[in-house]
Amino acid sequence: MISLLQIVGRKTLNFFEEVGQVVHLLFEIFKNSKSLIKSRRNFVYQMEHIGVNSIPLVLIIAVFTGAVAAWQAAYQLKGIAPLSFLGSATSRAIITELGPVLTAIVIAGRVGASIAAELGSMKVTEQIDALETMGINPVGYLATPRFFASIIMMPILVVFANSIALIGAYFISNMFLGVSFNVFFLSVKRYFEIGDFVFGLVKGVAFGGVTSLLGCHIGFRTEGGAEGVGLSTIRSFVLSSILILVLDYILWTLIF
Repeated sequence: MISLLQIVGRKTLNFFEEVGQVVHLLFEIFKNSKSLIKSRRNFVYQMEHIGVNSIPLVLIIAVFTGAVAAWQAAYQLKGIAPLSFLGSATSRAIITELGPVLTAIVIAGRVGASIAAELGSMKVTEQIDALETMGINPVGYLATPRFFASIIMMPILVVFANSIALIGAYFISNMFLGVSFNVFFLSVKRYFEIGDFVFGLVKGVAFGGVTSLLGCHIGFRTEGGAEGVGLSTIRSFVLSSILILVLDYILWTLIF
């Protein structure tokens, strides 16, 4: 019993210690935000890596997200409401929930894990120590560009994913359910609210920040050689995915 309490106490202390480390890293990132001017090439490269290079993957996810959303909405509307409401039902689900969350989880797997692997490799090969020896702040040089590139590009990817998902939902509705273009998008327009769109963008900013912040934190704390880098990559994706879903719930409760 005592050993169990010791384990629980140790895990609790480690949890709060790591939360403090993440908050401190976030503070240091904002503190070094002026360094973006000097490292603007790296910043632009990170925007390309996080945003532009993620478009093909987001495209595939968004198409099938819209398709599944259309089938699911049609199933739920069956016997309750006409299919003329299909556009509004799918658009609101995609814009407020499916688009931001699924895009964020995909980016957590592609970008968050990549950040942890890159910084982890630099950590175990002592490249970060070399930067400090040369008087270069690792947070300002490595973490700040990745963090701000992520919070800028994630909402853009969310808008792209929402648009493609709506197109996918329309094609399914038209080809298999007989809903015309005018009926589908008139329903989208009639029940569209700018607040839903803004809410999705807010989620994109929050999810992007969480993904890059955790990736940087775990990368900086990596140890144990190649095995440690692999564990950090997995840990970054798992924790990012969990926090995205938790943060999604928190945002829903705060706004609605």
